[in-house]
Amino acid sequence: MSYLLKCIVAISLTATSVLFAQTTSSSMMLMAPDSGDGGMATQPTGNVARSTFGGPLSHFALGFGISPLGVNLMAATNLSRHLNLRGTGNVFQYTTSNISTNGFNVTASLNLKSAGASLDFYPFANHSFRLSPGVLFYNKNAANATFNVTGGTSFTLNDTNYYASSTNPVTGVGTLGLHTQNPAFTATLGWGNAIPRKGGHWSFPFEIGAAFIGAPALNIALNSGQVCDGAGLNCVNVATDASVQSNLQAQIAKYKNDLDPLKTYPIISFGVAYSLRIR
Repeated sequence: MSYLLKCIVAISLTATSVLFAQTTSSSMMLMAPDSGDGGMATQPTGNVARSTFGGPLSHFALGFGISPLGVNLMAATNLSRHLNLRGTGNVFQYTTSNISTNGFNVTASLNLKSAGASLDFYPFANHSFRLSPGVLFYNKNAANATFNVTGGTSFTLNDTNYYASSTNPVTGVGTLGLHTQNPAFTATLGWGNAIPRKGGHWSFPFEIGAAFIGAPALNIALNSGQVCDGAGLNCVNVATDASVQSNLQAQIAKYKNDLDPLKTYPIISFGVAYSLRIR
């Protein structure tokens, strides 16, 4: 958390310095040499920079796109000629029952819900390429699953084969959380400005980066049913048998190791935005 606070402070200082530089530059443009007497004369009060684009918070943009966080809605405003403030909300839901793995028949539901904010810094004169530090301050991304084993068929846990009872087949549930670090720091780079600095209303922003959400949280439970030997005899309860539970925990550990790279959750986003001047 201390690292996150340092990043936020650094972003704030950057924004302040850019705003100060813009104000100073605009003030200097009000003074020009007077060709008549060699002195300085005050020009008309119109600010050249403001007349072509406008000052802070003068423009507003709305847009939408798609990324591994889901379908996203975006709102942005300008803080300076090189800095935008952008907020995003993401949502997606999908359910499928066409999954079969290790002998389990799985029905799974993916639920993505998150919201965040970023500072879009455009370091170059074309105001297209950007660097965007930010924060996911709301993250409920998760998946849930129910599963069963058809009676009389086999399934595998930790490379050990079991046979589900024909009269009392095995069932279970599982949950996957993608939000152990909440809020989570994000860092992306991209091209395209939601608020074009050279006029126009439409833009097609693209970005790539990651959200640092922490190691995924995985839990699987076998809550009912029995397993038997190959002949259908010597059946034991999956919820209470020590051997079954030991192999289940070992299998969960393998899954967690496979999922560990998702603690750095990828962001690849593209979309469309429309901006307008509001003052």
